[in-house]
Amino acid sequence: MKYFTKDYITFFQDLSKNNEKDWFHANKKRYEESVKKPFLFFITQLITELQNIETDLHLEAKKCISRINRDIRFAKDKSPYNLHLTAFLGRGGKKDKSIPGMAIRLSPEMLGIMGGSYGMDKDQLYRLRTTLSKDNTIINALLSEPNFKKTFGSVRGETMKRVPKEWAEAARLEPLILQKQFYFMGELKPSLIYSDELMPTLLNQYKIMKPVNDYIRHAIA
Repeated sequence: MKYFTKDYITFFQDLSKNNEKDWFHANKKRYEESVKKPFLFFITQLITELQNIETDLHLEAKKCISRINRDIRFAKDKSPYNLHLTAFLGRGGKKDKSIPGMAIRLSPEMLGIMGGSYGMDKDQLYRLRTTLSKDNTIINALLSEPNFKKTFGSVRGETMKRVPKEWAEAARLEPLILQKQFYFMGELKPSLIYSDELMPTLLNQYKIMKPVNDYIRHAIA
């Protein structure tokens, strides 16, 4: 099933050349029909499909989707609109990115997919580091799985610049302990956005990331 037309991408391409409120308001009906409504419908359907994999996943699509409006309060770039739509499908929705889930970004440049944990608090990081220091064999096996490496590569995110004494030896043995964030990303061609393969592709990507997500989720609980 196709959820988007090619105008989803074309709209953002046009917006990139006219990123100001007058143009957006003049094209708001187009935005509603080609971008906002299809994206909401797609995320609603994607949640339903994911619930066949994660039976305890209870989400409302609107609480997963980020706004097209940019927060420009402290930004040098005062362009008012994002040139993509994103959604975070984790148990905490878009407001809690510490709980591992799947984030997707649909843009003219790429179909971006992210898993893992983007914003753990200090207690969650402590629990994850403790788990890694006790036994790192499971996580390294998961991250080395060929399909995972091919799809997502390696763990990304900020790392500790100064290593506290309590973690120094453990971090020498397992560098993942230095991570302040623990996420991974993959990119696919943007033409998938308006193809029949969008849903099955994302579901397959989710199944690939799920073992690592599960590991992190249990470690930080």
